Formats: sequence, structure tokens, C-alpha cells
Amino acid sequence: MEILGASLRVCVDDMETAVPFYERLAGGRALRFERGGVQVAAVGCFLLMSGPASELELLRRVAATIAVDDVDEAHRVLTGLGARIIAGPLPTPAGRNLIAAHPDGVVYEYVDRRPPA
Repeated sequence: MEILGASLRVCVDDMETAVPFYERLAGGRALRFERGGVQVAAVGCFLLMSGPASELELLRRVAATIAVDDVDEAHRVLTGLGARIIAGPLPTPAGRNLIAAHPDGVVYEYVDRRPPA
């Protein structure tokens, strides 16, 4: 499994105000989509999220989003190392993801940019 990078997860109250700031900060345009009632904007190394408090409470439990070359391979490696898969692999607007709790209890999202088969 190759780790390609990580995104900092940022919960924001006002997506329309936050996106221009982070676009200028990161020097790029945001990729925006909605998932499960939560607005998401990926810009540079930042993953902005805005939505209902109940949804954001769950999202805040995930420490970081880690980009990998292949979520299926990540699933095999993580389970082999003793991680517990909480959800996925599942298709998303940007590829596929899974949520895993590492043996130390920290929860991470793993994503790839591969379209679902």
C-alpha cells in the first residue's frame, strides 16, 4: 500500500466564506461535492466539511484522511496489521474510501481516486 498524502479535516460553519479563504491559502480551486447531507470541499491539503451538527460530530471522530493508491490494498494491509474496518470500501464522488480504527484506537479515512468497478 502506498500512502500518497494526507488531508487535514476542517469542520466549518459557513462553507461559502471558508472556501475562498482556503483556495487562496492553498493556491488552487476547491473540488466540491455533497455526501450524506454534508457539504465537502477539497482544496489543497484541506478537506472542508459543513453540515448538520449530528453529522459533523461523527466526522470529527476521524483524525485525518489518508490518500492511497488503492483502497482494496489498504483494506488488506490494514486488516493484516490488526486494524478494524468500520466502513467500506465504498464509492464516493471522488473515488473510493474506507474508515478504519487502528489498534491504538485512532480512526482514519483512507481514500483513492479510482472509480468503482
